[in-house]
Amino acid sequence: MKTFVRATAICLLFAGSAFALTGERFPEIPPDKMTAQQRAVADAIKSGPRGRVSGPFNPLLRSPELADRLQKVGEYIRFNTSLDKRLNEMAILMTSQYWGCQYEWFAHAPLAIKAGLDPDIVAAIGAGNKPAKMKDDEAIVWEFATQLRRDHHVDDDVFARAVDKLGENGVMDLIGVSGYYATMAMTLNVARVSPPADAQLPFRQAGR
Repeated sequence: MKTFVRATAICLLFAGSAFALTGERFPEIPPDKMTAQQRAVADAIKSGPRGRVSGPFNPLLRSPELADRLQKVGEYIRFNTSLDKRLNEMAILMTSQYWGCQYEWFAHAPLAIKAGLDPDIVAAIGAGNKPAKMKDDEAIVWEFATQLRRDHHVDDDVFARAVDKLGENGVMDLIGVSGYYATMAMTLNVARVSPPADAQLPFRQAGR
């Protein structure tokens, strides 16, 4: 019951409006002002599992070919990865916290809890701390992603344990989700895409 209450509280904390407020650097492009290539990419995003052009994809439309290639990679990373969704979302939250990307955190903290990640783990990651209690596979994700960012590689022991727990496919998908969401975080931070003003978040937006 206590876990359910914590999960509900955190979901309410990070939920709210589904739409971000985009800063002046990349104003939203009205459909009638888009090029044919931009419209084609926007339509492809809307017709996919995302259902709408949001977050980093409005700024990315400035480079429509890049936007199209990234949205296809992201569709796999988010919706079709070999990783358990709980682990995938954990890796996304670690990336969001590392890059100080509030919008990414706002969008994915509720998804992580919905996928089964303990709210205490979400809170620890948001504070920049190692969670006190993790399942074996979560501990592997933590060590792997932490070493990769801190040391720019992973040691033999962590690599072997990751392959044993996640498989080679899972290890590559863990690298992929870390890299893809780093790109999204950089895009969101440079574009100054922010969550709603009333969203309560565990860290400050990078550059603000």
